[in-house]
Amino acid sequence: MENSLIISLQLLLAHILTDFVLQPKSWINHKRKHKGKSYILFLHALLAGFLTYLFLQQANWWYVALFISLTHYFIDWWKILRKTDNLKYFLLDQLFHLIVLIIAWLYLIQGFEKLIPFLLNLLNSPKILAVIAAYLIVIFPAGFLIGKATKRWQDEIETTNKKNSLEAAGRFIGIFERILVLTFILTDNFAAIGFLIAAKSILRFSDKTETGARKQTEYVLIGTLMSFAITILLGLLIYYFVF
Repeated sequence: MENSLIISLQLLLAHILTDFVLQPKSWINHKRKHKGKSYILFLHALLAGFLTYLFLQQANWWYVALFISLTHYFIDWWKILRKTDNLKYFLLDQLFHLIVLIIAWLYLIQGFEKLIPFLLNLLNSPKILAVIAAYLIVIFPAGFLIGKATKRWQDEIETTNKKNSLEAAGRFIGIFERILVLTFILTDNFAAIGFLIAAKSILRFSDKTETGARKQTEYVLIGTLMSFAITILLGLLIYYFVF
């Protein structure tokens, strides 16, 4: 188990150094400008393989480093052919790299035959299923429920104060706060919820001088209390009846 963890960390560290620490902005610009003809693309892919080989410290695992290098090249090539370099393609790019790292890791630890039993155990674990369901609920259904419940106030706020907030910012803030609250409950860190509420309250002080601030503050307070209530109730149910 310890050796498996070390190998996974070695692969991950090599990737992080390749894609983030040792890749300057000039390299990224060169790749986007010259596409598949960029020598930087080749150099970057070779660096991924070299660092993998260096961290694994096993001479007979050179083919794993070669696999990482080749896949890194083609994944990055796919990315630079996209017309825009946005969050969607960044996440897809990193997801593809992560899948490659998992495949390499499973091969090195001879874990392919254990993968199916492991997944079946996860799917048959009440605790795991409850946690996954809880996070999906607070991310998706809870947001829709709060949005429907506060619709009439949302319309009023948007007509009076539409230009004073970022588009869809409230929805993402709500998602992240529910994820944090649920995580705090499931990890038995109830006190941290109070700090989260206090931090959000402090950030609302700046709104008092703005036009329509009272209405917006009341609207945010209603949404926040609903968000916290739903997440806390759900988290407590799982904490006491599943864990």
